[in-house]
Amino acid sequence: MDPVELLNSEPHDPRDPDPWVALFLDRSLPMHERTKAAMLVDQRSRARQFMLPVIRPIARLCIILFQCLKIFMPNRFTSSKLLHRLLAWGLKTWVSPEANYLILRHFHVGSEILDFIARNASELNVPTNPIRPTELVHVRDEIFLNHDLNLYNFVIRLSRALRDQGRTLSPPAKLDFSGVSDEFPIQEMPNGWTNFLDLQSAIELFTPMYQLFLTDRDFWRASNSLQLDETIAIYVATLLQAPGLVALVNNRHPLVPLTTMRAGFRLMLHGLSAELLHGFLVECKHGRMPQLARIVAPTLQLPAQPVSGAA
Repeated sequence: MDPVELLNSEPHDPRDPDPWVALFLDRSLPMHERTKAAMLVDQRSRARQFMLPVIRPIARLCIILFQCLKIFMPNRFTSSKLLHRLLAWGLKTWVSPEANYLILRHFHVGSEILDFIARNASELNVPTNPIRPTELVHVRDEIFLNHDLNLYNFVIRLSRALRDQGRTLSPPAKLDFSGVSDEFPIQEMPNGWTNFLDLQSAIELFTPMYQLFLTDRDFWRASNSLQLDETIAIYVATLLQAPGLVALVNNRHPLVPLTTMRAGFRLMLHGLSAELLHGFLVECKHGRMPQLARIVAPTLQLPAQPVSGAA
């Protein structure tokens, strides 16, 4: 059953309310409905309830062991291509449809957020490298590694352009939301009897593989790219003149990098932060953010407001 229909069809017992249904129905955060439903259905799965507590300590022990191994053989097992082939196979074989949908959607969301910044700082001519997978086979194209590289390259290029021009990022006279999409062309995900693993358990399992098959520098950079959420949110908030937008981010600033031990959990926060930021842009695109009406209005054909006292 579709995640949205599943949560909408849940009966409400006032003496035993379902926490997941409450979170789904809550509209305090700007988030794509199907994505939110997929995340909640995935979070309440039996795999996450019973397997994650076992998987997490084992995965973190592997991270420690692989870190020790890297001291003596830093590049012995390095192969990004092999890593992504294993990830593509693992996602297709073991991971739930909801989790796979969230993973592929994340690349679209991240690409559009960077595109929004670049479009609205067009005078800086900052290039982007969008990643838009539609099926799991595209994971083989090293999209996880390229996603991390895109974030750092974008920050470096934007910051250097601003420094060369002796200026800071500032909102444009007219905001451009033309690169923000409501939906993405993602195909149906595999749904066999082996596709039971939830997103967080899969991330915990794949993180040691990521560490093993990447160089120590690549793994460290990938882990700490998660904290660039706050940096990117500051850019978007500056363009929208909405400083409170940064409150949607929970990964903290990368000037104080966190340990790689909790990279799996922080990756979940990274995904949520990106979805909330993109959801905010979608709401702005459609003029559903009254507090930003003064800024957004010049870019949209908003319905005329009735004049007070008019017949």
